[in-house]
Amino acid sequence: MPQFTNPDSAALRELFDATRTIALVGASPKPERPSNRVMAFLLSRGFHVIPVNPGHEGGTIHDQTVYARLADIPEGIDMVDIFRRAEDAGQVADEAIAIKAKSVWMQLDVIDETAALRAQNSGLIVVMDKCPAIEIPRLFAADWHKN
Repeated sequence: MPQFTNPDSAALRELFDATRTIALVGASPKPERPSNRVMAFLLSRGFHVIPVNPGHEGGTIHDQTVYARLADIPEGIDMVDIFRRAEDAGQVADEAIAIKAKSVWMQLDVIDETAALRAQNSGLIVVMDKCPAIEIPRLFAADWHKN
């Protein structure tokens, strides 16, 4: 069986340059949660971030309307950022494929090789076991503000 490999640094830079709208699945309104801090970071870098969390549907996180599911979001999504347990990643990856997202990002410790390969084989760029709040400063150290 083929093994999943993350994109290299050049490909990650291209991915971020091509990404405008990010659906953050598992977004939390609690400031102490990593998903909340990463969402704030991404917003501060100029990304449009849409929180997805069925328990907070209709509310707001960082002044952004929360949706229950990816399919409920009325606009196109470039990246689906998964802040869920690894065992939930496959379902979210399948939803990302269904909405024709361009990429799937599985956060640190969210590892599901089967889901990653399935999304990749469906044409999505996939990143696994990494955090954009770590990768963006590393990749864009000289100019890490989003255009």
